[in-house]
Amino acid sequence: MESTGVSAELYAEVLQYYARQMQALDAGKVEEYAATFTEDAVFGHTPGRAPARTRTGILSDLYEVRERFTADPQQRRHMFTMVDVEQLADDRLRSTCYALVLTTRPGNGPEMVRSCVVRDVLVREDGRLRNQERLVDHDGFDERWL
Repeated sequence: MESTGVSAELYAEVLQYYARQMQALDAGKVEEYAATFTEDAVFGHTPGRAPARTRTGILSDLYEVRERFTADPQQRRHMFTMVDVEQLADDRLRSTCYALVLTTRPGNGPEMVRSCVVRDVLVREDGRLRNQERLVDHDGFDERWL
């Protein structure tokens, strides 16, 4: 397999970005998480549902998801693994990784509730990485289940 030419320093920066991004989400800091996306970002995360567009639309989706989980005391953990980063010609980055989502409810051990492939386009704004696009494909999903 050919190298993408991404430096170890840039790769480490992407991993740090993901760690902070997902820890914000798992801590319920949805405004902080949404701020990791560009103003014109696209975020497709739920099968059968149109992607959220713009940071405001993403935040609206996040509030809706958070509301659905208020009656179910659980802690979610999103873990990104097998991260592959490549430099695109226009200074954007393409990242593809696996995401495992674990849920733990009081008195129980962790349960893996989802396995996904996450495809991101990352850009640099004001010196910081941000998602311009995130598309999440759920393993085992079949549109006939909708």
